[in-house]
Amino acid sequence: MPNVTLSEALKEAYASAPSDVVVVNTLEIRHPAFTAPIRVVSDFTPVTARLETEAPQDAGLMVEFQPFAFELSLPEMTEKGVPELGLKIDNVSREILQNIELAINLPQKLELTYRAFLSNDLASGPHNDPPLHLTIVSIEADALSINAKASIADFINRKFPGEEYDEAKFPGLIAD
Repeated sequence: MPNVTLSEALKEAYASAPSDVVVVNTLEIRHPAFTAPIRVVSDFTPVTARLETEAPQDAGLMVEFQPFAFELSLPEMTEKGVPELGLKIDNVSREILQNIELAINLPQKLELTYRAFLSNDLASGPHNDPPLHLTIVSIEADALSINAKASIADFINRKFPGEEYDEAKFPGLIAD
């Protein structure tokens, strides 16, 4: 099944593998407890790139992604189950680890955005449109690495109906 979110330039880069154009994979991890999002790039040097105009934070701005080694397994496009992204970030910094440990103990979920840029076109925004926005459903962190699983909204375990029926909204539920 073809991926319709990829730009034509990114599809061409994947198909032809030109030596002068590299796909730059980036991750952004957000949580209300963070002072700023954690932004990492799978590269050896920092990368400054433009975010999409609909980005959850710093929309349309040029932002810097810090170099970190990470492994990423993108979710499969399937009709069975909830697609999951697998993530492992090695040699995490103390700052990232402290932020993750803080967020784990809070009720809000960690949010993750995967963006693919082309090395020759970092200023025009990500080439997977829209970027992949996920929620981290499980995470393990230690001094050496972070392992996480992220998925699109879990529709299977969502309560139905999605609205709470209470006396304030539905006064007819209470007998006089």
